[in-house]
Amino acid sequence: MNAVVCQSFTGIDDLDLGEMPAPQPGAGEILVDVHAAAVNFMDCLMVAGKYQLRPQTPFVPGTDASGIVAAVGEGVTRFKPGDRVACSNWTGAYSSQMIAAQRSAAHLPPGVDFASGVVVRHCYGTAHYAFIECAKLQAGETVFVSGAAGGVGLAAVDLARSLGARVVAGVGSQEKAAIVREYGADEVIDYVHEDLRERIKAVTGGKGVDVFFDVLGGEVFTTMTRLMNWGGRMLPIGFASGDIPSVPMNLLLLKNYSIVGVFWGAWAERYPEASIAADEQIFQWIAQGKLKPHVGAVFPLEQFKEAMGAVLDRTSQGRVVLKILG
Repeated sequence: MNAVVCQSFTGIDDLDLGEMPAPQPGAGEILVDVHAAAVNFMDCLMVAGKYQLRPQTPFVPGTDASGIVAAVGEGVTRFKPGDRVACSNWTGAYSSQMIAAQRSAAHLPPGVDFASGVVVRHCYGTAHYAFIECAKLQAGETVFVSGAAGGVGLAAVDLARSLGARVVAGVGSQEKAAIVREYGADEVIDYVHEDLRERIKAVTGGKGVDVFFDVLGGEVFTTMTRLMNWGGRMLPIGFASGDIPSVPMNLLLLKNYSIVGVFWGAWAERYPEASIAADEQIFQWIAQGKLKPHVGAVFPLEQFKEAMGAVLDRTSQGRVVLKILG
């Protein structure tokens, strides 16, 4: 099958487009003809050996795909050949066919195209787990989202708005302000050109934020440790800045706030029934028009390096998608 192949953990430049053996579904697995694959930041980290998981090489990168079920393994009850699905695995999406466990797949509702559907499980799944499972977000609370114009960040803005929160969106340039406002941000902070500390104080009346959804880590996270409201919740999602921060524990004590790690993929594997229920709820909300996944750019598979580069450079808005089939 046609696929992007990673032979060594040396980054994007050493990836090649080539052939890999066609996979076969095992028990509890489905084989999907891939029409679209999401380009996630974790995919870029994984091929560079900078992610916590290191697959055996050679492997096909890519965690999220959408397409049509081609075959099912023994014991599969939720899907049949011909079903339209969005699915996830730690590897395999940047190819014409992908294997996924049936617990890591969801039916695509009518009217949701493959490009839009592929951004849902990772982006909205992370936001749903963060806000509903981890933070117990309440309507009326103030949420600050860093990296808000990216795929996961924009989904967080969209979902927090739909849950009735007041949303403050953090972006790295004024060019990204329009998209986060379109998705429901009440306030926008350009933390590259504005003083984050002063702006957070201003937009919260000095109280600080109730929930901080952070994909960056680094200086932004460190600054926010002093800008949480009493009983707030900090949600570290990732470290796109490349800097993993440390926190003086007395700050948590003074404001009685908590730091709750958000590793959606690991949670979904440990609690598959809860993850399936979350998938179904998210896709129902999308079908009802309550949420609107945003595809920032679509690249053909042959331009996978450009697509991954756009994610690493943080120049994209919303999720970057590879078109594989169709």
